[in-house]
Amino acid sequence: MLALRLTRGTHPLVLARRLLVAAASAGVGFLLLCTLGHALGHPEQAPASTLRLLWCVLPLAATVQFAVAVARTDPSTRPRPGLSAIGLGPARLALLAAASTAVTCALGSAVALLLYLHLRGDLTGLPFDGAAAGLLAGDQPVPLAAVLTLLAVVPVTAAAAAALALRPRPAPLSEDSEGADETMPSGLPWGVALIAIGLAVETYAGRSGGGDGLPLPGRFDGSPAAVLAGWVLTAIGLATAGPALVHGCGRLLQTARPGAVRLLAGRVLMTESRRVGRPLGVVCAVLSGLLAAASLYGSDTGSDAFGPLTGLGATLILACTCATLLTAALESRQGRAPVTEALLDAGAPPTALRTAALLRAGILLAVFLPLTWAVGELAALPLKG
Repeated sequence: MLALRLTRGTHPLVLARRLLVAAASAGVGFLLLCTLGHALGHPEQAPASTLRLLWCVLPLAATVQFAVAVARTDPSTRPRPGLSAIGLGPARLALLAAASTAVTCALGSAVALLLYLHLRGDLTGLPFDGAAAGLLAGDQPVPLAAVLTLLAVVPVTAAAAAALALRPRPAPLSEDSEGADETMPSGLPWGVALIAIGLAVETYAGRSGGGDGLPLPGRFDGSPAAVLAGWVLTAIGLATAGPALVHGCGRLLQTARPGAVRLLAGRVLMTESRRVGRPLGVVCAVLSGLLAAASLYGSDTGSDAFGPLTGLGATLILACTCATLLTAALESRQGRAPVTEALLDAGAPPTALRTAALLRAGILLAVFLPLTWAVGELAALPLKG
């Protein structure tokens, strides 16, 4: 009940972010129910239905990441003085954030169920002249237990991830906190190694054939399993190397006799590298995958290679990862608010702060855009030959 009361009394922008989480949860829930419909309509293709279910893991992971990012920026679950006196300490606030996340995702799952039943014709007749009835197995009864189990996946997973991410941690020692901003996140060697291994696996699979293609939702089903496994390794490598790359961008801005603006911009990037770098690496991985898919299938078969469910899954992944990056940037801005106010009180011109923000955005684009294009082209190159 407390989570519902806080949801009703929050700021409209916070409610808008929660509605976006609910929309993403509805999309993933609909994909899971469509997989169930394929299994009901094609009982002889059980392995294909299982693989379709596994492909829903990617939009599920993107949605959970977005839900956790929204929970981290929720002002109602932020520790404040006086809350511990009424029993709302950091541990209780983490549980409250998990409950709010579960309620939001459950709302999206309910919308997905209504849409699924409507397209099947179970509510008000067959819409779209029954075009979706065959895809959703409209002639088969709906197993209630399976539907409830699939719809509970997103709320339970998102709530558990939010509780784990917001759990109270011991405060670091002052000596460690002073030097925490000076060290490079240690994920760059691992990230580069994973990217290299992923590209090598894709190259080997592209030259040797890689085995049979995996059945994906829609008509995007000609990719060998080894090629797709290589792309997953490449994506994990980009996400792992993201914080170190952002930290390196901050150091680059502070080289060669920097002025005050460059020092400020570089210091902010170094401080926020762990918070912004991983979502930025994930966005880079998703965009590189979309570039590879477009270069492989866009010129030859056009939109025929992408079915409606594949398009929905790709849209969910791209939208959730970009929204997670924007939410992380908002969290970073909120964390810098006291420092920004202190600089303005000390007489720093607002134009200097805006210039520093433009410098941060410019160097991140200059580093990550070529990296995204290069990884996308290298990932598509083995299958073009």
